[in-house]
Formats: sequence, structure tokens, C-alpha cells
Amino acid sequence: MTAPKRNVRETAMDLLVAIEKNQSYSNLLLNSTIEKHELPAKDVGLLTELTYGTLQRRMALDYFLKPFIKNSKKLENWIHHLLRLTLYQMIYLDRIPDRAAIYEAVEIAKKRGHKGIASLVNGVLRSIQREGLPSLEEVSDPSVRLAIETSHPEWLVTRWVNQFGFDKTKEMCEINLTAPLQTARVNLTKISRDECIVLLEEEGFQIEKSPIIPEAIRSIKGNLAASSAFKSGMFTIQDESSMLAAYALGGEQEDLVLDACAAPGGKSTHIAEKMDNTGEVISIDLHEHKVKLINDNARRLGLNKIKTIAMDSRLLQEKFADETFDRVLLDAPCSGLGVMRRKPDMKYTKTEKDIERLSGIQQKLLTSVSPLVKKGGILVYSTCTVDKEENEQTVMTFLENYPEFEADLSFKNRMPEAIQPLINGFDLQIFPQDFGSDGFYIAVLRKA
Repeated sequence: MTAPKRNVRETAMDLLVAIEKNQSYSNLLLNSTIEKHELPAKDVGLLTELTYGTLQRRMALDYFLKPFIKNSKKLENWIHHLLRLTLYQMIYLDRIPDRAAIYEAVEIAKKRGHKGIASLVNGVLRSIQREGLPSLEEVSDPSVRLAIETSHPEWLVTRWVNQFGFDKTKEMCEINLTAPLQTARVNLTKISRDECIVLLEEEGFQIEKSPIIPEAIRSIKGNLAASSAFKSGMFTIQDESSMLAAYALGGEQEDLVLDACAAPGGKSTHIAEKMDNTGEVISIDLHEHKVKLINDNARRLGLNKIKTIAMDSRLLQEKFADETFDRVLLDAPCSGLGVMRRKPDMKYTKTEKDIERLSGIQQKLLTSVSPLVKKGGILVYSTCTVDKEENEQTVMTFLENYPEFEADLSFKNRMPEAIQPLINGFDLQIFPQDFGSDGFYIAVLRKA
């Protein structure tokens, strides 16, 4: 007897409940659900749209729902998620008729609850359909209105407005609501970019060249991880911003390089490829299972000059002598505020205290890896966040305490041409709206 076909909307609702309850990463939970239920491709697309879209727009959806729900605190959690999910379809998805979305919601409510809950769900949604949405113009404070409209926490919008101004914040909040393209870095030790594109197109993928990174491609259609070219090590899935770290480091043949927070290995493998699989890259991560990911990636790509160690990078001075490495990359643990398009749930769980705590960890890591850099060597500090406390302020504090390090103004010459206008002296802040990649920060220092 075959198992009953799972309803995509009900599956999306269950995912939303689980993400909130367990504070699970939405991308991991979504992928495991797709694998577990072996969903067909058309259902995978809708499930992804419904889950991410509802998460992305949660604060706006709650604002629109609020006038139509009495005693919202008494409602069970799954009912809230069902109403959000359905309203998301009604407001933001043109191809789903309102009546179909409401009908499905009422059927799920009948199945999961009782007749009274089904009646409540139907009543709320029909009222919205009849009366229309409450206007955001009633919110007079522009920052608060932007926070609700783009579903970003008020504290974060206020913080960004103070750091970057209202217009830049608005652009960032708006692009954070859009789905990112899948991008990949071609393994030039095995194949050229043009040859790789031909291989992928033969497999049915729609590919375009990255206008930013010379060895990068963008997938317009198809999941690159499912391709034969991926399995045979022709490329690595990586965001274009993240690829810039290896450029900034500028590893040369036979260099000894340290990647201090390396998992899952995207930057380590890029460094090894740029050094033409010569020298050695020592890749460190705190967790054994993450170190395994680095090894798996290196093996798949045919790179044998990467050595992995599972340990706390704050203790590296116990393992290595001072001035051991030609170049050191510290891609530090951070708030991840630059990757919210990929992990929309994170904006509801992060706090300002997290940023303060992480800033302390970042300082400790810089302090522990800096003695390992040779005289004349390069130290690159990077994060996938856009916050000044974790980025510019962390680096300036480090430079004040360690005068033997100075700004490496020459790193601009190592960077792809398209990026050079964004470089400000020795550092670079990429915003998601700059070219549709992740928000990312890079600072390049040289030991005198």
C-alpha cells in the first residue's frame, strides 16, 4: 500500500512550525524534508517558495493579520503559521487564486484541528479578502514602517540606518526578500570555465558567466549539486562574495597558508586551486564532522595539498611556532547578517547581544592567529556580515593593539576588476544589493 501523497501546503506549515520551535536553519530542514518525502520537482519549487516566502515576510504578514484575529495569544502555533502561509499566497503569489489558497487552508484546519478552528481560519481569510489589507501608511516612523514592510527586526533596521543611512538600509532590506541565485566556482586545475559551461548545458542546465569573478558561473535553471560535473569535481558551489577572500589573500605557489576557520572548505579549496595545488593549506575547524566536509570537498576536487586539523583556533599558538605561515585567512564566526536571503529565519533569532559576544570572539581569534604570520606576510580578516562592530571596529581595535600590522593597500591590484571600485583602502564591504551576492567584509593587513 503506497503512502498518501503529502499536501505541499501542509508540509510547508509543518516546516514553519519546526523552524520556529527548534530554531532550526530553514535551508537544512527544507533539504532534509525534500529528501525524506522524495517530492517531485514541481512540488519542491512550490514548497521552497511557500516556506522561504512566508518566513521572509513574517512581520508584514502578522501586521496584516492582526486586526482580523481576536485573542491571537490563545491560538495554537500551527494556526498562526497556517494563516501566514495562506495570506502569503493571497498577497504575493499571482499564480494561486485566493479561493484555492483559502480552500486548502480550511481543509488543513479541519484535518489538524476541529470544525471551530476551520471556521475561524475561513472567517479570518474571507474577512481579509472582503475588507482588504490594513495600510502601512498608518505607521508614521519611516524606520518602523520599513522594518514591518520588509520583515526585519526594528532594532536591526535602526542599527543599519545609524551605520549606513536610510536609503542603503532600505535597498538592503528589500533585496533580502529576494531569492539568491546559485553560483559556483569552476575548478581551473581541471577544466576551463567555458568547458565547464558546455558540460553543464549538455546536462540541461541554464548557465551564465559571472560578471564579477573570472572563474565563477551562475545557474539560471537547475540545482548544480545534482550534476555529474559537480560529482566529478569540476566546480564548487560558493557565493561570489566568498570567492573574493582567496583573491584578497593572494596565495602564491609553494606558500604555506593557514585557513583558521575553514569548514566546509570553500575558501581552502579555492586557495589551493589558485596556488595550482602546490605548497600547503592548513585548514582548521573546531568540529570533527566539519573537518570531514573539508576533506570530502578536497578529495572531490582532486586537491591533495590541504591538511585538516580539528581544534579551537584560539589555541593555535600551542600547535604552531610564531611566524610559520606566509598567509593567514581568518574567516571569523559572525552574526551572518549578510546571508539572510539564504537563511531568512536568522533575522528573527539574532540580537544585539549576539553581535557584542561575537565581536569578543573575533578579537580573540585575531590575537591568536596574528603571531603565526611571517614578517612581510599577509593576514586577511573576513566575515559574512554587514555590521560595523564586527567588521571595521574589530579590525581597527586589532590594529591599535598590534602596531606590527599595517594596512595592505596593494591588495586592490589582486582583486577582480569589477570589485575594485568598491575597495576602500585596505578593506571592502560588499552589500547584498551591490551585485546580488551575499553581504561580505574583507580587510587585508600586512605584517611589517
